[in-house]
Amino acid sequence: MNVDSFLYPLQELEDCALCPRKCHADRIAGKLGYCKSDASFNIASICIHRGEEPVISGPNGICNIFFTNCNLQCIYCQNHQISDTHVCRTSSRMELEKVIRKITSILDTGINMVGFVSPSHFIPQMKIIINVVHSLGYFPKWVYNTNSYDSVETLKSLEGIMDVYLPDFKYLDPILSQTCSDAANYPEYAAIALKEMYRQKGSALHLSHENTIESGIIIRHLVLPGAVMNSIKILRFIAQELSSKIFMSMMSQYYPTRKVNSHHFLNRKISKLEYQQVLDEMENLEMYNGWVQEFDSNEYYRPDFNKSNPFEE
Repeated sequence: MNVDSFLYPLQELEDCALCPRKCHADRIAGKLGYCKSDASFNIASICIHRGEEPVISGPNGICNIFFTNCNLQCIYCQNHQISDTHVCRTSSRMELEKVIRKITSILDTGINMVGFVSPSHFIPQMKIIINVVHSLGYFPKWVYNTNSYDSVETLKSLEGIMDVYLPDFKYLDPILSQTCSDAANYPEYAAIALKEMYRQKGSALHLSHENTIESGIIIRHLVLPGAVMNSIKILRFIAQELSSKIFMSMMSQYYPTRKVNSHHFLNRKISKLEYQQVLDEMENLEMYNGWVQEFDSNEYYRPDFNKSNPFEE
């Protein structure tokens, strides 16, 4: 496969301003910004994942591409094995040919959904992957699985390319976002980013005859211990600034990783009362579209990226 003609978008990384950090690092020359990523295809795993929302996983699962490092550094991240920028993962660099082979081998099984997980700092690489896959005659549905710390300019460049937005909405409390994710301006940027995703997709989900998503937006929110009011503010923002009909995925799966075992409020699971308070607010706001996790879901969603498939036993 001759991939040289597909590499032109990497020029954006000569002065990287992809995300709100706007580090202006020359990643092509090997300079590293906040995310500690260069211009390579830094990918920890390409695998079949069956644990997403039902309309995304469908009956067979989704082909998920997990990029390494992150433009947020959430101290409680369940994917810390691959997101922690304090560790330089040169071993995770993949040649584009290998990336494409792995994706197409999964698509050949009948799966027709490809998700980019934590892609905000790898937009040019993501676009290259899409272009090459299309050139080979594959046209899956593309899912942008993001923390929402995205610039509007970047999101506008994805209009007409991305079929599904799957954003997290983590915080509306700047103190909490600074404490937990080193980004006091997260609420400001995430709110604007979500409005742009909503502008592109609206509140309706467009489904196939197999009830898998073909176009739309699903907003995820992870309830954190001791932060019920943050969750309530987020729900009110979505209902009032976007739509109460938007599809939500409310997650109870938080568990304290070893990095926060001694943290003063992140060192425990959420309580049933905390989760119920958030669900009650959803009902008060008449937000009936979407999915709610079982309270004990924290026992099941624990990937191990030392395995060939991080989500299988």
